[in-house]
Amino acid sequence: MPIAHVNDVDIAYELIGEGRPWVITPGGRFSKDDGGIRELAEALAAGANQVLIWDRPNCGASQVCFTGESESTMQADTLAALIDHLDLGPTVVIGGSGGARVSMLTAARHPELTAGLAMWWISGGPFGLMTLAVHYCGQNLAKAWTEGMHAVAELPEWEESLARNPSNRQRILDQDRAEFVRTMERWMLVYYPRDDQLVPGVDDADAARITMPTLVFRSGESDAWHTRATSEAVAAGLPDAQIVEPPWGDREWLDRSAARLSGEGALFGRWPLLAEPLLAWAKEEGLD
Repeated sequence: MPIAHVNDVDIAYELIGEGRPWVITPGGRFSKDDGGIRELAEALAAGANQVLIWDRPNCGASQVCFTGESESTMQADTLAALIDHLDLGPTVVIGGSGGARVSMLTAARHPELTAGLAMWWISGGPFGLMTLAVHYCGQNLAKAWTEGMHAVAELPEWEESLARNPSNRQRILDQDRAEFVRTMERWMLVYYPRDDQLVPGVDDADAARITMPTLVFRSGESDAWHTRATSEAVAAGLPDAQIVEPPWGDREWLDRSAARLSGEGALFGRWPLLAEPLLAWAKEEGLD
């Protein structure tokens, strides 16, 4: 498995196919190896594209990292450094859920590296954002505060990262406890809903720099974590964005979450269905 050292972090990645560069970023702290990611990459690669799949810092086989104004911003800057390191040039940047946020931040902060942007399952709404703050930061903060960094390293959240990259245990243990708590507090506050941000960490002024062709898949009305209103506001707030219906029903997030929890399917298992509308959009926008 290829490893690139960028921004002082080892990043696991893979390139699939040849042609116009694309990059897929999954959500949560899920790996590039979760079901549906590679399959989407292969479907896009069949359209004469070269597709980058990668493990963000704090995910999969990559190293953990606790720097930056937010976790998503740190990951977006790492993605930009990886694109530059691999000499891919302007890349079609796509992702869902947390990957949508990282993709949007990459486009806003590094427009010279972003040829096009596509997003789905965009996290939003007070409930969705506060859930993220507690899930990704709250339990880490509480363990560090009350028990220390050894307890943080034992959290189920880090089990895969430690198993796939054993160096991550020591990287967590080496964190100064007080500084780690301050980082988690800072990262938590970024999720606080604000009227001047389309998604956490993307100010309206930053969004105005996202002038490349953008495709937004509308979220399901039933999805309280990635609200329909958020997807519609993002599409309306970007200079060259269009919104389309996704290739699945209203309960996709709920159904895929239930399938994952029961062991009967992967959260991203139906993402390959996105390949056809993504390729059609890319052709329409001259990104093929």
